[in-house]
Amino acid sequence: MVSTSKLKSVDFYRKIPRDLTEASLSGAGLSILAAFFMIFLFGMELNDYLAVGTSTTIVVDNSSDGEFLRIDFNMSFPALSCEFASLDVSDALGTNRLNVTKTIRKYAIDSRLRPTGAEFDSGPISGAVKHDEEVDEAHGEGSVSLNGHVFERISHQYPILVVNFFAPWCYWSNRLKPAWEKASTIIRERYDPEMDGRILMAKVDCTEEVDLCRRHHIQGYPSIRIFRKGSDLRDDHGQHEHESYYGDRDTESLVATMEDLVKSVSFESRKLALEDISGNATKRPAPKAGGCRIEGFVRVKKVPGNLVISARSASHSFDVSKMNMSHVISRFSFGKSFTPKERRDVTRLLPYLFRSYDKLSGHSFISNPSDSDANVTIEHFIQVVKTEVMTRSYKIAEEYEYTAHSSLAHSVYLPVAKFHFELSPMQVLITENSKSFTHFITNVCAIIGGIFTVAGILDGILHNTMRMMKKVELGKNC
Repeated sequence: MVSTSKLKSVDFYRKIPRDLTEASLSGAGLSILAAFFMIFLFGMELNDYLAVGTSTTIVVDNSSDGEFLRIDFNMSFPALSCEFASLDVSDALGTNRLNVTKTIRKYAIDSRLRPTGAEFDSGPISGAVKHDEEVDEAHGEGSVSLNGHVFERISHQYPILVVNFFAPWCYWSNRLKPAWEKASTIIRERYDPEMDGRILMAKVDCTEEVDLCRRHHIQGYPSIRIFRKGSDLRDDHGQHEHESYYGDRDTESLVATMEDLVKSVSFESRKLALEDISGNATKRPAPKAGGCRIEGFVRVKKVPGNLVISARSASHSFDVSKMNMSHVISRFSFGKSFTPKERRDVTRLLPYLFRSYDKLSGHSFISNPSDSDANVTIEHFIQVVKTEVMTRSYKIAEEYEYTAHSSLAHSVYLPVAKFHFELSPMQVLITENSKSFTHFITNVCAIIGGIFTVAGILDGILHNTMRMMKKVELGKNC
């Protein structure tokens, strides 16, 4: 067995008997100061070890999240009626989807962006509206022309008032005119306004009665409205709550619709659901305000494309000089929505990451169409780049940041709000840097040993200096 004396010979830390050591005031001061330095540097090293470090690299986007990208949005258009608001999607591969409805919702809003009721019912997408094949002018003017002065009195006089809001320059208004006048003549003969008085068919020229048409939120021509007596909205200038007719525009269909409306008066003005031969509803509540909030999402391919919001109808015309595509964006983002946990985890690593996640949110884009400033299209050019955040062992989340540049441009065509988006082929990869615990322990030992050694050197220098000064002083005294 190894003797105890031989084992003691490998002791690195040989002890000096306490009686042979001498404590000094300077040594005590240096010891306290060294202890404070040790604690301070240990705290700094511990903070650096616990802090989250990341590295950023740019790589080719080979993500496995599919070929489609989700776009979420919430936009308010104060001057675009939900009746005609349409959202279209197209891309560089030739995809062209018109009037997307399955994944979006529309709400009528007033000029202050406040909703005026429940979700707007766009109804089923109808095909071509039927018109009379032959034009018959023999019946002349069968409907009554109304203006702003007599409209209120007439609307409160008849249980059913059906009004054709038209524009003389409109192609669809001119196609409707013969059938409308013929149907009006037939209904007048069957239900004389003086003797029967249950229904009246009328018309309003929106180029002459601008204020009247604006008050009833007429944006497309022709718009057929059905007013029912006894459903006044006194808080809205006493206007009747009314419905829009979307059915066929031939004489037979119009007369059949008027007959059904007259029948409803006999049953205490019950609102019967009118349906055409194909089962599509021919009338729905008209918008109570002239604005529309559009919210929801669409899925697009990961190629350059466009998201366009405009007024659209297969059987209406629009006055492009009066169309206003001003809008306020409450949300416009790419990719899936983050859960609260994902947002907390990402914020822990990168508190600044979400600053470009929804850059258009809260911005307003306003145009004021007038005689000298009309046909304004608002365009947004969006560059999208994907960002992935990885921890040491798993992927926390992925998001799509973007930059956006917007402009207002004049056009000879129908004004629209257009979002051009283009995805970068590269992606940003942010990875959490791992820190070794052994490296932390090594640094701690270096701090303690280094400060202890330096303090010992300084103490030796100070102690020897003071001894030499005392010897010099004693020599002078001798």
